[in-house]
Amino acid sequence: MHHHFLLHKPYGYLSQFIYELKRKKRLLGELYDFPEGTMAIGRLDEDSEGLLLLTTDGKVSEQIRSKKVDKEYYVQVDGLITPEAIEQIKKGVEIGFNGTKYTTKPCEAFILNEIPNFGPRGKKIRDERHGPTSWASIIVSEGKFRQVRKMTAAVGFPTLRLVRVRIGSVHLNNLQAGEVREVKSFEIATS
Repeated sequence: MHHHFLLHKPYGYLSQFIYELKRKKRLLGELYDFPEGTMAIGRLDEDSEGLLLLTTDGKVSEQIRSKKVDKEYYVQVDGLITPEAIEQIKKGVEIGFNGTKYTTKPCEAFILNEIPNFGPRGKKIRDERHGPTSWASIIVSEGKFRQVRKMTAAVGFPTLRLVRVRIGSVHLNNLQAGEVREVKSFEIATS
């Protein structure tokens, strides 16, 4: 029988269980006693947070990583993001990927008028003396390396904090940073 988990990945952890390089990194196995064969479905980089799905079932992993399943991110950006910048992100922006230029696919994006209540991050971001910050939601179906960060930077609003809040129809909800919840299955609606 397969096992499936929801995890709120905290800041500063790699989305993997084994790290072969010399530098000491914090890994998912430190957060919970996962069964053998558990794999993360997709990744969040070390300095990103939020919803991560884990499973022992490779078929489920393949389905969820497909482009039919969208992922929603809440991003805190440097400065007060403008409606014009949001429109650019929605249409697609040019980013660097694997040493070449890549134009992102059209996506959904909007400004968040209320600050999400995620609690403090593991590492302080910066304080208001450096100018204002704002939050936006970006919903993508593709997942190039550090794509959302590159998208906000391309329109002049570098990402300070990135939290994945949804994968398909699975939501982060009130899962706290570092919390793991085992579920019977992932009810993933595709777009």
